[in-house]
Amino acid sequence: MQLSACSRLSRCVSGSWPLMFAVLTLGACASSDTNVPNLAAGSGGSAAGSGGVGVAPDAGAKDAALPPLTEGTCTIDKNAPPTHVQKIQCTADFQALASEPLDDSIPGARSAKVVFDQDDGQLYFQNTNLYKIHYDFVSKNLSGNGKQTVTSLAEFNETQYVSPSRRFLLGSVTYYSGPKLWALEIAPYDTASAAQVELLFNAVKAAAFFGPQLVFHPTSEAVAAEAKSLPGTIAIKSTDDVYEGIDYQPLNLGETVGKLRFMKASELETNYLGYRDLVVLDSVPNDISVVAGLITQEFQTPLAHVNVLAQNRKTPNMGLRNATTNAQLKALDGKWVKLKVAAFEWTVSEVTQAEADAYWEAHKPAKVNLPLIDLSVTDLRNLEDVTLQAEGKKVTREAIAVAVRAFGAKAANYSVLMHTKGVPIKKAFAIPASYYVKFMQENGFAARVQSLLADANFRGDAATRDAQLKKLRNDMKAAPVSAELATKLKAKLDSDYPGQTMRFRTSTNAEDLDGFPCAGCYDSHTGDPTNWDGDLLYAVKQTWATVWLFRTFEERDFHSIDHLSVGMALLVHHNFPDEEANGVAVTANPYDPTGNSPGFYVNVQQGGDAEVVAPPEGVTSDSFIYQYTFPNSPIIYLTRSNLIDAGNTVLTARQVRDLGMALDAIHNAFTDAYGPGSGNTGWYAMDVEFKFDDEATPGSPTLYIKQARPYPGRGR
Repeated sequence: MQLSACSRLSRCVSGSWPLMFAVLTLGACASSDTNVPNLAAGSGGSAAGSGGVGVAPDAGAKDAALPPLTEGTCTIDKNAPPTHVQKIQCTADFQALASEPLDDSIPGARSAKVVFDQDDGQLYFQNTNLYKIHYDFVSKNLSGNGKQTVTSLAEFNETQYVSPSRRFLLGSVTYYSGPKLWALEIAPYDTASAAQVELLFNAVKAAAFFGPQLVFHPTSEAVAAEAKSLPGTIAIKSTDDVYEGIDYQPLNLGETVGKLRFMKASELETNYLGYRDLVVLDSVPNDISVVAGLITQEFQTPLAHVNVLAQNRKTPNMGLRNATTNAQLKALDGKWVKLKVAAFEWTVSEVTQAEADAYWEAHKPAKVNLPLIDLSVTDLRNLEDVTLQAEGKKVTREAIAVAVRAFGAKAANYSVLMHTKGVPIKKAFAIPASYYVKFMQENGFAARVQSLLADANFRGDAATRDAQLKKLRNDMKAAPVSAELATKLKAKLDSDYPGQTMRFRTSTNAEDLDGFPCAGCYDSHTGDPTNWDGDLLYAVKQTWATVWLFRTFEERDFHSIDHLSVGMALLVHHNFPDEEANGVAVTANPYDPTGNSPGFYVNVQQGGDAEVVAPPEGVTSDSFIYQYTFPNSPIIYLTRSNLIDAGNTVLTARQVRDLGMALDAIHNAFTDAYGPGSGNTGWYAMDVEFKFDDEATPGSPTLYIKQARPYPGRGR
């Protein structure tokens, strides 16, 4: 029997508290051990599931600090498990009570909920498949008939996780196969004292065969702080400890077919990849052209640029330790394969050329038609006037669509933020796309692109395409900007932004669209008005030229987009010359499409050259889930920045709170446009970029929101 190699930090049930989100950044592990219980499906490796497997809960010999386990006589009929037991004597009994995942977004650790009734000192391991939350079990089995009555769910939540005089101590026992840990956990927002945790821990330890190996795993910063008061007899394992031994990181789920190619990330600059290539890389690249799928030996942050690209393209993406030497992958190098990236496992198998051709014919992306550019708009418009919305009403998708035609998606969404209370942003204006179109036409670039598109050599050879596009970009940067735009821009900057360096940010009709999000397709640039032609106007042209980046061209071509239908407006504001922190966030839990465990997922790094979405090799950022709407708003750190002193965090608690308030406001502001209010019945969240900068408030960095756009989700 085999245990899943998934050992990521999570609950595998819809519990009475949110699912642990630490699993976002690290996936299941693989091991050669096979003496294991069937707590989950086998993970990793071939289509037959013969890849990585975990180790037995009693195989603790690899950790000398853990005593061996002795299993007793099993008592549970796995085909008809009871509502609860008060002792667990074997792995099979734990398996019968531990929950199966509700959907493929939940990783593969297994948990059984526990309840300790302080009224009579009785411990219960509840059937977590039958009772998904503590309240369901308690209200049906421990209420009335001589016991205190358990009233409403609301009252239960307000007292049993918060009150010092609570009747019940609530938790879960989770087995993590990677680090081979049996862990007792309480809700991230549970305010149980160290004495209460000790009481629950000792009760569980005495009632289970895995008691000798039981550890306590704090699930949030607040719980970790209280755990410092636990006696030394209780072993505490941190999130970092749980990460040990993890080998598999599922990022964007899905299935694909492609030719397997091994390559170094450094070779991407000189090697051309096609959309049918399935690439194995040694490290995480900052960028990659359209490929069938991606496997990186180095783990990625879920909001890394390449993962956002994978989500936009709906292409599978995963991390795998030692991927470049993985025997199963190496045996298929250069062959056509089918890869499946799932929440618990990955599988790969060889297919024929004919099967690959049939797959791509069936999965060819539908043609995307871009919104028509509104050439009639020629004024440089303050952002608050770009997207119009009724007073006191949330913005509609129709209003955004109108704004996109003249000012592009980024500016249209930014304009909504200007009207959203509680969202701090810099004042800004927009240069409409009509000036980009005029620039392309007046300098002959539109006709030149038309000629290139008709050239068989340009269309058929990637190296030729790359070289010609680079020459086009260079020529665009050397061409003149119309006197009309230059005059209007100088007047605007002199009047509203005197002496300030300005950031020209791309805002096109070819991004944030259904079927073509294209996040990160274009590059922004900063210009200094003290060097008008050589720097300020050059920055405008640099930014326009990124329409013709090789990867961006390939992205559009893959979706059969008319390249000349692209219009680039510019969102313009004073740049952040020396921000104290930069980050990205998602306004919902990407791994929880059911909404059972709401939270904001955040990646943030201290100011400097280390971007969160494209960090230098070996650099880590603060990564955490912020359960803003839950009691005490717990912060659950997943990874820490290695650019700051150990024990510190990039953001203070106050800054996290400010960020949470803004994210909540942004999520609500766009609901009618992109969420269920727009007719979207799927999962909804916004992808938000932010900064903390102290230019206006020296010594006290202030939050600024840079961008908000729909987030495509994790894939399926």
